[in-house]
Amino acid sequence: MTAIVRNLFVALPLATFPLHAASAQMPEIPGVAQKSGATSAPAKASRMSAHAISFAGLNGGRIDLSDFAGKPVLVVNTASFCGFTNQYGALAKLHDKYKARGFSVIGVPSNDFGGQEPGGPKEITATAHEYGVAFPMAAKAMVKGPNAHRFYKWAATERPGQTPQWNFHKYLIGADGHVAAVFDTRVKPDAPEIIAAIERELATKK
Repeated sequence: MTAIVRNLFVALPLATFPLHAASAQMPEIPGVAQKSGATSAPAKASRMSAHAISFAGLNGGRIDLSDFAGKPVLVVNTASFCGFTNQYGALAKLHDKYKARGFSVIGVPSNDFGGQEPGGPKEITATAHEYGVAFPMAAKAMVKGPNAHRFYKWAATERPGQTPQWNFHKYLIGADGHVAAVFDTRVKPDAPEIIAAIERELATKK
């Protein structure tokens, strides 16, 4: 029944969202809402890199970003009942396409936007598997506000004004451990600008 309801939500046009709260609308995203929906001009980099940060794993264990030192990583806040949940499929293909070259996607489930990730690890894993996800998934976390996960607080210092405004916001962490590019929710994972940014980082990875 859950899968049927989820697929119904995904099939609805964007104008019908948010799904759970009439007041929780996806806002305009200042500074990243150009035609491409992406920004890559860096702010002053923080002294600490992402490689000093870890996530708890969705089903136990830990995801240490230090394991990806010298390699690009796309960190995406995900949700199971969002109009953009079908981006999981393109994210899975992107991960599979470049993983042999050291690239990885990391999913970070969050219930911050519209209450669209209400489930626990079992439900989140089931949704991800429906889309063929094999990339690392972090435990559910907050991605905005004072209680945001340490990664998202750090990323906000790297790129002020380019923080997540909805589910499936994308930070590309470069080989050096700093934010290389930011892509808003509406930029699909297989968009040319994302592919180009990943290719640039792979060309410079250590």
